[in-house]
Amino acid sequence: MKSRAANAPDRRVMLAVGLAAAGFFALAGCATTSQAPRSREPDPAFARQVVSYPSREKPGTVVVDPANHFLYLVQAGGQAIRYGVGVGGEGFGWSGTAVVHNKQEWPDWYPPAEMLERKPELREHMSQLHSGLGMPGGPENPIGARALYLWQGHKDTLYRIHGTNEPWTIGQNVSSGCIRLTNDDVTDLYGRVPVGAKVIVLATATAAQ
Repeated sequence: MKSRAANAPDRRVMLAVGLAAAGFFALAGCATTSQAPRSREPDPAFARQVVSYPSREKPGTVVVDPANHFLYLVQAGGQAIRYGVGVGGEGFGWSGTAVVHNKQEWPDWYPPAEMLERKPELREHMSQLHSGLGMPGGPENPIGARALYLWQGHKDTLYRIHGTNEPWTIGQNVSSGCIRLTNDDVTDLYGRVPVGAKVIVLATATAAQ
């Protein structure tokens, strides 16, 4: 493996911060419009923890509550591991039951064509990948450390659970559809949830009750 230049870590950080400030994050329909805040740390109210969560669902089921910005991984004994999440206006638009069709570590980022047209300066950060024009997965990639892709039957919902390089957005409505966790949390979830796991995304009205 070729060694990276000595200033590579600084370049990765600057690229991630620059993209975050410009609001250029996307994965299929997942995008962000947030701006850098005073504090870049996640809100401790959304820290990962084990909570009481009586449920009829079997252990291993993922329940996403977009209205309250939480994701629950159902455990035995009426408990769940609760993760804070960030969502967006379009995140409330899709609800239902799906399965984890596949998972990826350090997924590539493929901005939609309309985003590239609207923000042509993005192209300087892109390269030709196996699935089109995008940014290779890695520490500088704004999609984060892990992604879980949700399907219904043979159809991709275009709804993803993924990481983020914007941890301060957890607990907020910032993306254009997908569910984001901190990189630490999505890595933890990724290790616990297998392909084929059931995922329930609650409707907004139901989640808010």
